[in-house]
Amino acid sequence: MDRRALIAVVGGSILAGPLGAAARQSRKVVGWLLPDPKPFALDPFRQELKRLGWIEGDNLVIEERYSHSSAERYLQLAAELVRLKVDALVTDGTAATTAAQRTTPTIPIVFVSGDPVARGFVATLARPGKNLTGVAIISGDLTPKRIQLLKEMATGLARVAILEDATVALAPSEIRSPAIRQAMEAAARPLSIQLAPTLTIRRPEELEGAFAVAVRERAGAILVAASPFFSAQSQRIASLAATTRLPAIYEHRGFVESGGLMSYGPNHRDIFRLVAVYVDKILRGAKPGDLPVEQPTRVELVINRKTATALGLTIPQTLLLQANEVIE
Repeated sequence: MDRRALIAVVGGSILAGPLGAAARQSRKVVGWLLPDPKPFALDPFRQELKRLGWIEGDNLVIEERYSHSSAERYLQLAAELVRLKVDALVTDGTAATTAAQRTTPTIPIVFVSGDPVARGFVATLARPGKNLTGVAIISGDLTPKRIQLLKEMATGLARVAILEDATVALAPSEIRSPAIRQAMEAAARPLSIQLAPTLTIRRPEELEGAFAVAVRERAGAILVAASPFFSAQSQRIASLAATTRLPAIYEHRGFVESGGLMSYGPNHRDIFRLVAVYVDKILRGAKPGDLPVEQPTRVELVINRKTATALGLTIPQTLLLQANEVIE
């Protein structure tokens, strides 16, 4: 290599080094803490951030961490993300949010969770305070309506089992909340429906046994409580409901797209687009404690006609008129 070429290479290296480091330092890093990969979560989140000017590989890095349905791993994964000095941390569910909250009092956390005031994540929805904000899905408010929809779909229904995620050793259960249980019983009583004992599971391998118990308890249908863990197991849960011939209702359309009978709840793609809006504001300097927690304003009913037919159910006209979408 001649002298001029050597100078060019060395000079280029000197320039590239600091500039490359500066470019890396200018990137924002977002931690992503969920039970399992979900296209209906990460895809809309990425798309909305891109629309807002955040491009992965350019000015944004998303560090993904998944518990793979093991709640015990959340604290370890949250600690990993904190050590990476992420600029914001996205969590889905009570267990993930609790782990993040315990791990850092300063890094902004944007959650998707049940009642965040009751869980102690925020002081109020309007003024969260501290380092957390996000989207509150008050799933318990929708549970009585889900019982009514099950009765409309299966008119002879007399007994409903409830499947609950018990992985939240990190936080109290929503379904076992006395107020929510009372609301469920109040909804079931005029419909002549008895609530079977709640089936709680901690690991995916317990799902089959839970459905066997529901059958043994003579349940005529099953209500699957809201849970990121259950969302990650949507295909398996829908398959077990089909195998045991139990009409089931779920929290969002992802279950119905996986073969479940019907869902009633907010659109999770909309929710994670909203999460991206929060992250954008925080990356631009907003404080999470000053950003009011929002609740989804749109609730949708989605029905799978093929699954209804396989269960020997005829979808009543009343439900067809209420449905936002009937998947054929």
